[in-house]
Amino acid sequence: MNLESPKVTLDKSPEETYNFLSEVKNFEKLMPENISKFEVLGDDKFLFALKGMPEIVLKKKEEIPYNKIVLGAAGGKLDFALVAHITRAQEEKSDVQLEFSGEFNTMMSMMIKGPIKKFIETLVTNMKTAI
Repeated sequence: MNLESPKVTLDKSPEETYNFLSEVKNFEKLMPENISKFEVLGDDKFLFALKGMPEIVLKKKEEIPYNKIVLGAAGGKLDFALVAHITRAQEEKSDVQLEFSGEFNTMMSMMIKGPIKKFIETLVTNMKTAI
């Protein structure tokens, strides 16, 4: 399953955007209102839970300075990745798009597609005010 958020333009350079997203603690500022738990587990890992959903641990898997940050599932039964694509829009502006990809069975895909799509859209929308 592959899902993409809308692309948003931020009034920050790709470097500033990348530096913000590189700090896992900053993801707390991007979370939806229905977050029930957020905990930093290290420099490259954090745990979060939304009300009514299981806890998820994300770990930084790959970084390409100023262009891309890949977060992946750290343990658990599901294997997936959340990728932030950062591109220069103008002199001091950057475009950001989130991409979610994972291998799930058909039933699981049907159950999580809507909530995951809404989740990544919320993250990218919240970047406008958080960064």
